[in-house]
Amino acid sequence: MAGLAVLGSGTVASYPSVHKIMLPTTLEDTVELPAGWRSVRYAVDAPVPDDALDASVLVVWGNGRREMLDAAARMPRLRWVASLAAGTEVVQECFPGVVVTSGSGLHDGPVAEHTLALVLACVRSLPSLVRAQDVRRWAGELGGIQPVHDEQVRTLHGAHVLIWGFGSIAARLAPLLTALGASVTGVARSAGTRPGTDATGAPAGSFAVVTEADLPRVLPQTDVVVDLLPATPATRHAVSSAVLAALPPRAFVVNVGRGATLDEDALLDAVDAGRLAGAALDVTAREPLPPDSPLWAQPRILISPHAAGGRPQHAGAFLTRALAAWSAGAPLPNLVS
Repeated sequence: MAGLAVLGSGTVASYPSVHKIMLPTTLEDTVELPAGWRSVRYAVDAPVPDDALDASVLVVWGNGRREMLDAAARMPRLRWVASLAAGTEVVQECFPGVVVTSGSGLHDGPVAEHTLALVLACVRSLPSLVRAQDVRRWAGELGGIQPVHDEQVRTLHGAHVLIWGFGSIAARLAPLLTALGASVTGVARSAGTRPGTDATGAPAGSFAVVTEADLPRVLPQTDVVVDLLPATPATRHAVSSAVLAALPPRAFVVNVGRGATLDEDALLDAVDAGRLAGAALDVTAREPLPPDSPLWAQPRILISPHAAGGRPQHAGAFLTRALAAWSAGAPLPNLVS
Protein backbone atom coordinates (compact mmCIF):
# COMPACT_ATOMS: atom_id res chain seq x y z
CA MET A 1 0.00 0.00 0.00
CA ALA A 2 1.42 3.38 -0.97
CA GLY A 3 2.02 6.09 1.60
CA LEU A 4 1.70 9.85 1.36
CA ALA A 5 4.21 12.67 1.69
CA VAL A 6 3.67 16.40 2.17
CA LEU A 7 5.80 18.24 -0.35
CA GLY A 8 7.22 21.74 -0.02
CA SER A 9 4.46 23.17 -2.21
CA GLY A 10 1.83 21.84 0.16
CA THR A 11 0.71 19.14 -2.25
CA VAL A 12 0.52 15.48 -1.33
CA ALA A 13 2.39 12.89 -3.36
CA SER A 14 2.50 9.12 -3.14
CA TYR A 15 5.61 7.01 -2.82
CA PRO A 16 6.26 3.28 -3.16
CA SER A 17 5.23 1.00 -0.32
CA VAL A 18 8.81 -0.21 0.30
CA HIS A 19 11.39 2.52 0.35
CA LYS A 20 14.61 3.54 2.02
CA ILE A 21 15.80 6.01 4.57
CA MET A 22 19.49 6.83 4.70
CA LEU A 23 20.84 7.06 8.26
CA PRO A 24 24.33 8.52 8.81
CA THR A 25 26.88 6.64 10.88
CA THR A 26 27.19 9.83 12.95
CA LEU A 27 23.73 9.11 14.40
CA GLU A 28 24.06 6.81 17.40
CA ASP A 29 20.37 6.60 18.32
CA THR A 30 18.02 3.88 17.18
CA VAL A 31 15.26 4.90 14.79
CA GLU A 32 12.11 2.79 14.80
CA LEU A 33 10.87 2.40 11.25
CA PRO A 34 7.23 2.13 10.18
CA ALA A 35 6.17 -0.91 8.18
CA GLY A 36 7.52 -0.87 4.65
CA TRP A 37 10.66 1.08 5.43
CA ARG A 38 14.26 -0.08 5.24
CA SER A 39 17.21 1.86 6.60
CA VAL A 40 20.66 2.04 5.02
CA ARG A 41 23.66 3.30 6.96
CA TYR A 42 26.10 5.56 5.15
CA ALA A 43 29.27 7.50 5.94
CA VAL A 44 28.88 11.28 5.82
CA ASP A 45 32.37 11.81 4.39
CA ALA A 46 31.86 9.52 1.38
CA PRO A 47 29.53 9.45 -1.65
CA VAL A 48 26.15 7.84 -1.17
CA PRO A 49 26.43 4.10 -2.00
CA ASP A 50 25.15 3.20 -5.45
CA ASP A 51 22.64 0.72 -4.04
CA ALA A 52 20.99 3.47 -1.98
CA LEU A 53 20.47 6.11 -4.65
CA ASP A 54 16.76 5.25 -4.79
CA ALA A 55 16.19 6.32 -1.17
CA SER A 56 13.39 8.81 -0.56
CA VAL A 57 14.62 10.16 2.79
CA LEU A 58 18.12 11.27 3.73
CA VAL A 59 19.12 12.08 7.31
CA VAL A 60 22.12 14.40 7.46
CA TRP A 61 24.36 15.07 10.45
CA GLY A 62 27.91 16.26 9.93
CA ASN A 63 27.76 15.98 6.13
CA GLY A 64 30.05 18.18 4.09
CA ARG A 65 28.75 20.43 1.34
CA ARG A 66 30.48 18.39 -1.36
CA GLU A 67 28.91 15.15 -0.19
CA MET A 68 25.46 16.74 0.02
CA LEU A 69 25.72 18.18 -3.47
CA ASP A 70 26.72 14.74 -4.72
CA ALA A 71 23.68 13.21 -3.04
CA ALA A 72 21.40 15.87 -4.48
CA ALA A 73 22.69 15.17 -7.99
CA ARG A 74 22.52 11.38 -7.78
CA MET A 75 19.32 10.70 -5.78
CA PRO A 76 16.40 11.37 -8.15
CA ARG A 77 13.75 9.95 -5.79
CA LEU A 78 14.81 11.99 -2.77
CA ARG A 79 11.78 13.71 -1.25
CA TRP A 80 12.84 14.70 2.26
CA VAL A 81 16.13 15.69 3.89
CA ALA A 82 16.02 15.48 7.68
CA SER A 83 18.83 17.59 9.11
CA LEU A 84 19.72 17.04 12.75
CA ALA A 85 21.30 20.49 12.91
CA ALA A 86 19.29 23.45 14.13
CA GLY A 87 20.50 25.61 11.24
CA THR A 88 19.71 24.38 7.74
CA GLU A 89 21.05 27.13 5.48
CA VAL A 90 23.63 24.92 3.75
CA VAL A 91 21.25 21.95 3.53
CA GLN A 92 18.63 24.08 1.80
CA GLU A 93 21.21 25.39 -0.65
CA CYS A 94 22.30 21.86 -1.54
CA PHE A 95 18.79 20.39 -1.88
CA PRO A 96 16.58 23.00 -3.60
CA GLY A 97 13.05 21.79 -4.17
CA VAL A 98 13.31 19.03 -1.54
CA VAL A 99 11.44 19.09 1.76
CA VAL A 100 13.86 19.96 4.59
CA THR A 101 13.31 19.58 8.31
CA SER A 102 15.62 20.82 11.04
CA GLY A 103 16.90 19.49 14.34
CA SER A 104 15.50 22.47 16.21
CA GLY A 105 15.03 21.53 19.85
CA LEU A 106 17.48 18.63 19.79
CA HIS A 107 20.37 20.85 20.90
CA ASP A 108 18.70 23.03 23.53
CA GLY A 109 20.37 21.38 26.52
CA PRO A 110 23.95 21.17 25.20
CA VAL A 111 23.88 24.66 23.69
CA ALA A 112 22.43 26.16 26.87
CA GLU A 113 25.17 24.44 28.91
CA HIS A 114 27.93 25.71 26.64
CA THR A 115 26.49 29.21 26.58
CA LEU A 116 26.34 29.25 30.38
CA ALA A 117 29.96 28.05 30.47
CA LEU A 118 31.07 30.88 28.17
CA VAL A 119 29.14 33.48 30.18
CA LEU A 120 30.69 32.25 33.42
CA ALA A 121 34.14 32.13 31.81
CA CYS A 122 33.79 35.80 30.95
CA VAL A 123 32.50 37.10 34.26
CA ARG A 124 34.91 34.93 36.29
CA SER A 125 37.96 35.91 34.16
CA LEU A 126 38.79 32.32 33.22
CA PRO A 127 40.75 33.24 30.05
CA SER A 128 43.08 35.45 32.12
CA LEU A 129 43.44 32.72 34.75
CA VAL A 130 44.38 30.12 32.14
CA ARG A 131 46.93 32.45 30.54
CA ALA A 132 48.48 33.10 33.95
CA GLN A 133 48.67 29.36 34.60
CA ASP A 134 50.37 28.83 31.23
CA VAL A 135 53.29 30.97 32.43
CA ARG A 136 53.08 29.74 36.05
CA ARG A 137 52.10 33.15 37.36
CA TRP A 138 49.99 33.55 40.51
CA ALA A 139 47.46 36.12 39.25
CA GLY A 140 46.83 37.76 42.60
CA GLU A 141 45.01 40.68 41.01
CA LEU A 142 42.24 38.23 40.03
CA GLY A 143 41.85 36.84 43.55
CA GLY A 144 41.36 38.23 47.01
CA ILE A 145 38.99 41.11 47.67
CA GLN A 146 37.22 42.11 44.48
CA PRO A 147 34.58 44.76 43.65
CA VAL A 148 31.31 43.23 42.52
CA HIS A 149 30.72 45.39 39.45
CA ASP A 150 33.14 48.09 38.41
CA GLU A 151 34.91 48.22 35.06
CA GLN A 152 33.59 44.74 34.29
CA VAL A 153 30.96 42.31 35.50
CA ARG A 154 32.46 39.86 37.99
CA THR A 155 29.47 37.75 39.02
CA LEU A 156 26.09 36.78 37.62
CA HIS A 157 24.46 37.69 40.92
CA GLY A 158 22.68 40.95 40.23
CA ALA A 159 23.78 41.02 36.58
CA HIS A 160 21.39 41.76 33.70
CA VAL A 161 21.65 39.33 30.78
CA LEU A 162 20.04 40.15 27.45
CA ILE A 163 19.31 37.12 25.24
CA TRP A 164 18.81 38.17 21.62
CA GLY A 165 16.87 35.46 19.81
CA PHE A 166 14.48 34.05 22.38
CA GLY A 167 13.64 30.59 21.08
CA SER A 168 13.83 27.15 22.63
CA ILE A 169 17.55 27.42 23.49
CA ALA A 170 16.98 30.73 25.26
CA ALA A 171 14.04 29.22 27.13
CA ARG A 172 16.38 26.52 28.45
CA LEU A 173 19.20 28.96 29.21
CA ALA A 174 17.23 31.68 30.99
CA PRO A 175 16.33 29.62 34.11
CA LEU A 176 19.98 28.56 34.48
CA LEU A 177 21.04 32.20 34.53
CA THR A 178 18.37 33.25 37.01
CA ALA A 179 19.32 30.36 39.29
CA LEU A 180 22.69 32.09 39.66
CA GLY A 181 21.10 35.42 40.48
CA ALA A 182 20.94 37.12 37.09
CA SER A 183 17.92 38.91 35.68
CA VAL A 184 17.11 37.97 32.09
CA THR A 185 15.43 39.90 29.30
CA GLY A 186 14.77 38.41 25.89
CA VAL A 187 14.75 40.10 22.50
CA ALA A 188 12.42 38.78 19.80
CA ARG A 189 10.19 39.99 16.99
CA SER A 190 7.21 40.40 19.33
CA ALA A 191 7.21 41.68 22.90
CA GLY A 192 5.56 40.08 25.90
CA THR A 193 6.49 37.29 28.26
CA ARG A 194 7.73 33.81 27.39
CA PRO A 195 8.16 30.70 29.53
CA GLY A 196 11.45 29.09 30.40
CA THR A 197 11.90 25.32 30.46
CA ASP A 198 13.82 22.86 32.60
CA ALA A 199 15.70 19.72 31.56
CA THR A 200 12.44 17.78 31.25
CA GLY A 201 10.76 20.41 29.11
CA ALA A 202 8.50 21.54 31.95
CA PRO A 203 7.83 25.27 32.44
CA ALA A 204 10.44 27.06 34.56
CA GLY A 205 9.60 30.70 35.17
CA SER A 206 8.59 33.42 32.74
CA PHE A 207 10.74 36.11 31.16
CA ALA A 208 10.10 39.55 29.76
CA VAL A 209 10.75 39.85 26.04
CA VAL A 210 11.23 43.13 24.18
CA THR A 211 11.71 44.00 20.52
CA GLU A 212 14.66 45.62 18.78
CA ALA A 213 12.86 48.95 19.07
CA ASP A 214 13.42 48.75 22.84
CA LEU A 215 17.18 48.17 22.60
CA PRO A 216 18.23 51.84 23.07
CA ARG A 217 16.49 51.71 26.45
CA VAL A 218 17.69 48.25 27.50
CA LEU A 219 21.30 48.08 26.30
CA PRO A 220 22.81 50.69 28.68
CA GLN A 221 21.64 48.55 31.63
CA THR A 222 22.92 45.27 30.13
CA ASP A 223 25.89 43.39 31.56
CA VAL A 224 25.98 40.42 29.16
CA VAL A 225 24.53 40.12 25.65
CA VAL A 226 23.95 36.54 24.50
CA ASP A 227 23.52 36.33 20.72
CA LEU A 228 21.38 33.33 19.69
CA LEU A 229 20.24 34.77 16.37
CA PRO A 230 19.98 32.65 13.21
CA ALA A 231 21.75 33.73 10.04
CA THR A 232 19.31 35.50 7.72
CA PRO A 233 19.62 38.60 5.55
CA ALA A 234 17.71 40.51 8.24
CA THR A 235 20.07 39.47 11.06
CA ARG A 236 23.38 40.15 9.32
CA HIS A 237 25.45 42.29 11.73
CA ALA A 238 22.41 42.77 13.95
CA VAL A 239 24.89 43.11 16.81
CA SER A 240 26.36 46.17 15.14
CA SER A 241 28.80 48.88 16.09
CA ALA A 242 25.83 50.97 17.27
CA VAL A 243 24.59 48.16 19.50
CA LEU A 244 28.05 47.63 20.97
CA ALA A 245 28.48 51.36 21.55
CA ALA A 246 25.22 51.44 23.55
CA LEU A 247 26.53 48.83 26.02
CA PRO A 248 28.37 49.93 29.18
CA PRO A 249 32.16 49.29 29.23
CA ARG A 250 31.70 46.54 31.85
CA ALA A 251 29.61 44.40 29.46
CA PHE A 252 30.48 41.17 27.68
CA VAL A 253 29.17 39.77 24.37
CA VAL A 254 28.68 36.02 23.94
CA ASN A 255 27.83 34.74 20.45
CA VAL A 256 26.45 31.22 20.17
CA GLY A 257 24.09 31.95 17.28
CA ARG A 258 25.74 32.53 13.91
CA GLY A 259 28.92 34.41 13.11
CA ALA A 260 27.27 36.59 10.48
CA THR A 261 24.99 38.17 13.07
CA LEU A 262 27.87 39.96 14.82
CA ASP A 263 30.07 42.73 13.40
CA GLU A 264 33.38 41.19 14.45
CA ASP A 265 35.48 44.19 13.38
CA ALA A 266 33.37 46.49 15.53
CA LEU A 267 33.60 44.03 18.43
CA LEU A 268 37.38 43.83 18.19
CA ASP A 269 37.68 47.61 18.05
CA ALA A 270 35.47 47.98 21.13
CA VAL A 271 37.40 45.41 23.17
CA ASP A 272 40.79 46.77 22.05
CA ALA A 273 39.75 50.27 23.10
CA GLY A 274 38.34 49.16 26.45
CA ARG A 275 34.78 50.12 25.49
CA LEU A 276 33.75 46.51 26.22
CA ALA A 277 35.08 44.16 28.88
CA GLY A 278 35.42 41.22 26.48
CA ALA A 279 33.61 38.54 24.52
CA ALA A 280 33.26 34.81 23.96
CA LEU A 281 32.62 33.52 20.45
CA ASP A 282 31.52 29.98 19.67
CA VAL A 283 30.73 30.98 16.08
CA THR A 284 32.58 33.27 13.70
CA ALA A 285 31.93 34.75 10.28
CA ARG A 286 34.56 32.43 8.78
CA GLU A 287 34.84 28.89 10.08
CA PRO A 288 37.34 27.57 10.84
CA LEU A 289 38.59 30.93 12.07
CA PRO A 290 41.77 31.67 10.06
CA PRO A 291 45.03 31.58 12.06
CA ASP A 292 45.76 35.17 11.05
CA SER A 293 42.49 36.51 12.43
CA PRO A 294 43.15 39.28 14.98
CA LEU A 295 40.41 37.79 17.16
CA TRP A 296 42.88 35.12 18.30
CA ALA A 297 45.33 37.71 19.62
CA GLN A 298 42.91 39.65 21.83
CA PRO A 299 43.32 38.15 25.33
CA ARG A 300 39.85 39.23 26.40
CA ILE A 301 38.12 37.37 23.59
CA LEU A 302 37.55 33.65 24.18
CA ILE A 303 37.16 31.43 21.11
CA SER A 304 35.50 28.02 21.07
CA PRO A 305 35.30 26.07 17.77
CA HIS A 306 31.53 25.94 17.16
CA ALA A 307 31.37 23.48 20.04
CA ALA A 308 28.08 24.39 21.71
CA GLY A 309 25.99 21.83 19.85
CA GLY A 310 27.23 18.61 18.32
CA ARG A 311 25.27 16.43 20.73
CA PRO A 312 21.64 16.13 19.57
CA GLN A 313 19.46 14.71 22.31
CA HIS A 314 16.66 12.22 21.59
CA ALA A 315 17.33 12.39 17.83
CA GLY A 316 16.21 8.79 17.32
CA ALA A 317 12.87 9.41 19.01
CA PHE A 318 12.41 12.59 17.00
CA LEU A 319 13.04 10.79 13.71
CA THR A 320 10.71 7.97 14.74
CA ARG A 321 7.89 10.49 15.27
CA ALA A 322 8.71 12.34 12.07
CA LEU A 323 8.66 9.14 10.01
CA ALA A 324 5.32 8.18 11.50
CA ALA A 325 3.95 11.59 10.52
CA TRP A 326 5.39 11.29 7.00
CA SER A 327 3.86 7.85 6.53
CA ALA A 328 0.46 9.09 7.71
CA GLY A 329 0.50 12.13 5.47
CA ALA A 330 0.54 14.41 8.54
CA PRO A 331 2.60 17.63 8.80
CA LEU A 332 6.27 17.08 9.45
CA PRO A 333 7.75 18.47 12.68
CA ASN A 334 10.37 21.21 12.25
CA LEU A 335 9.45 21.75 8.61
CA VAL A 336 11.65 24.50 7.16
CA SER A 337 9.74 26.88 4.93
